[in-house]
Amino acid sequence: EVHLAESGGGSVQAGESLRLTCITSGFSFDDTDVGWYRQAPGKRCELVSRINALDRSTWYVDSVKGRFTISQDSVKTTLYLQMNSLKPEDTAIYYCAAEPKKFCTVDDYRSQGTQVTVSS
Repeated sequence: EVHLAESGGGSVQAGESLRLTCITSGFSFDDTDVGWYRQAPGKRCELVSRINALDRSTWYVDSVKGRFTISQDSVKTTLYLQMNSLKPEDTAIYYCAAEPKKFCTVDDYRSQGTQVTVSS
């Protein structure tokens, strides 16, 4: 059974950093893309970043490029999202996911979500 559980959200000031951690089980990073979604208030749930299982390449939505870094541990069961220079527009519920798409779907394998709030 696929299971994802993230932690690390919180409330910070603009310019500060947070690191999200996602512990996974039930699938392998070797053949499953993994990534992070977020849903801001009143907006569609969108893909923020992902790691390609085949070549370990990373992708970021333009709004976080240069500020966020996605990574995984060497055992390949834990996924991270390091978020630096946070902005108020990064405020959202963040989810880690297996096989993430451009936008969240009801069929996603997703964590329960963690709130990130950035105040100016």
